Amino acid sequence: MKKRFLAAVLAALLVGTSLAGCQQGGEASGDTVKIGGLAPLTGKVANYGIATNNGIQLAVKKINDNGGILGGKKIDYIYYDEKGDPNEALTAFNKLVQNDQVVALIGDVTSNPTKAVAQKSVEYNLPMITATGTTAEITEGKPNVFRACFIDPYQGELMASYAADKLGAKSAAILYDNGDSYSSGIADAFEKVAKEQGMAVTKLGYASKSVDFRAQLTQIKGENPDVLLIPCYYEDVALIAAQAKEIGITAKLLGGDGWDGVLDKLDASNVDAVAGCYFCSQYSAESDDPDLQAFLEEYRETYDSEPSMFSVLGYDAMNMMAAAIDKAGSTDPDAIIEALKSIEYKGLTGTTTFDSSNNPVREAIITTVEDGKYKVVETYKK
Repeated sequence: MKKRFLAAVLAALLVGTSLAGCQQGGEASGDTVKIGGLAPLTGKVANYGIATNNGIQLAVKKINDNGGILGGKKIDYIYYDEKGDPNEALTAFNKLVQNDQVVALIGDVTSNPTKAVAQKSVEYNLPMITATGTTAEITEGKPNVFRACFIDPYQGELMASYAADKLGAKSAAILYDNGDSYSSGIADAFEKVAKEQGMAVTKLGYASKSVDFRAQLTQIKGENPDVLLIPCYYEDVALIAAQAKEIGITAKLLGGDGWDGVLDKLDASNVDAVAGCYFCSQYSAESDDPDLQAFLEEYRETYDSEPSMFSVLGYDAMNMMAAAIDKAGSTDPDAIIEALKSIEYKGLTGTTTFDSSNNPVREAIITTVEDGKYKVVETYKK
């Protein structure tokens, strides 16, 4: 996996370097449409940025190979590495808007840089889609900002409903990162709906970058809950699940889309720590949709690595923007924004429309782990 990951990093950086060399021209030529991108291609969350950016680039390639947009114009995708840092993201955003003169933005990837960029984008009325920024406030009060992924509260509400409706849970525990907006957003929404469903809820937090969760897990074991929600990214999930197994917790483990990739972080001795879990995801690699399977195969061939939810959402986000520009019939920002509001896009994650807050409306894929592999349980809509 390390070899494949490094190959993916190198591929992303090489393409980024190539594109950066084309960014000095300023004005777009008459036969291209400049669309900007922001992603962490280096740093702690580079795995998310690389996967998302790879998916975006495959979308650009397919669109351009099929004739482009606006009657034959090619997409010129210009992106920068923001290293997962909000300040770096704002600097890169200014380059895209002021120097490169992009007409739309796909990005950012993680929530904090996306929040910063989204706020700035309002000043320019720049049409923007984040593929994976899940914090609710990213789109709130920003008519030009959309997202391709579920928001954090939606995931928390959905998993609480699922725990009650499908798993018959009467009690729940939550262990979350109290320094991360993604984790706390899901945790808060889950707690609210779980209590509305009549569940007894124990909610415990931990400091970001923690590696030992035994004190909290011991307290949770004493409560003996039916389900344990771990609304975190897969690195933390792997550690928490392994320690929960060690302590002897028998609750069913639940999670959000940040679980995607958890099996890569567990060795053979601990893979059973997440057996029988339930987490919501944005797509299913087991789907028989020919477009999805073609994308997954092309991704593997192009990057010599396995695609993830981030790759799929990046692909869909770029296709949504391209479809909106085509529907608008121009690069006028107001026309693109109006086209996005009314779009009905059938993509790799299903058929998506946008609600009044520019958040996607579609079903979630409930996934479990069986025999050391992901397995789709069902689609679910609260």
